Amino acid sequence: MSKLKIFLLLFLSFAFLGGCASSKNEDSERLPVERLYNRAHKQLVKTKYKKAAETFEQVELEYPYSKWATEAKLMGAYAYYKNEKYDDAVMALDRFIRFHPGNENIAYAYYLKAICYFDQISDVNRDQGETAKALDAFQQVVMRFPNSKYAADAKQKMIFARSNLAGQEMEVGRYYLGQKNYLSALNRFSNVVNNYQTTSYIEEALYRQIEVYMILGLSKEAKTTYKVLQYNYPKSSWTAKSAELIKG
Repeated sequence: MSKLKIFLLLFLSFAFLGGCASSKNEDSERLPVERLYNRAHKQLVKTKYKKAAETFEQVELEYPYSKWATEAKLMGAYAYYKNEKYDDAVMALDRFIRFHPGNENIAYAYYLKAICYFDQISDVNRDQGETAKALDAFQQVVMRFPNSKYAADAKQKMIFARSNLAGQEMEVGRYYLGQKNYLSALNRFSNVVNNYQTTSYIEEALYRQIEVYMILGLSKEAKTTYKVLQYNYPKSSWTAKSAELIKG
């Protein structure tokens, strides 16, 4: 190989390595906080949620005492939420709530935390742990920020959450009833009657109480419960079925 070719190869090799080093230095260069925050925001707009969350965290790490870091905590939590990384979102929101209780966006932080739980609610046949967390979180929104723009929606979602919790209690109660575990069934139906009176399950829950009371030979308790059902829901099909049980 000629000396000229060797020289050219060496030159191109060094030029390539130099280019890589230059690119690496540029990538690792610490950006001003505004540019870094704007980069995260652009990533969020482009639905690059994972990358946005990481960049918002970078803002917090590199500029922890700036006003941008405070905003980055909340925006990072939102990016995690959009990426369906709910645990990470809740952790970020808890940090924001703990360190910035007087922030103008604190109501939204509480609301978004509740939404993280709400979006994980499953049907009544499955575990309702997230439903209970969502209900508690929405209660916090309503209690702490009753005049906020989030309160009305929180109340509506609380209705749904309560209905799901009542539905699961009914599912378990029916299962126990089918297994002839009457006391356990009665406890589930009574929980619905005592704690979820505004849900659509209340009529059936009262009927099931009557059903169990009659099986156990507690006719007095059955008649008392029937009066409650008849007074509140006189035209209900569950009331009619209860009347047949009492007569029979």
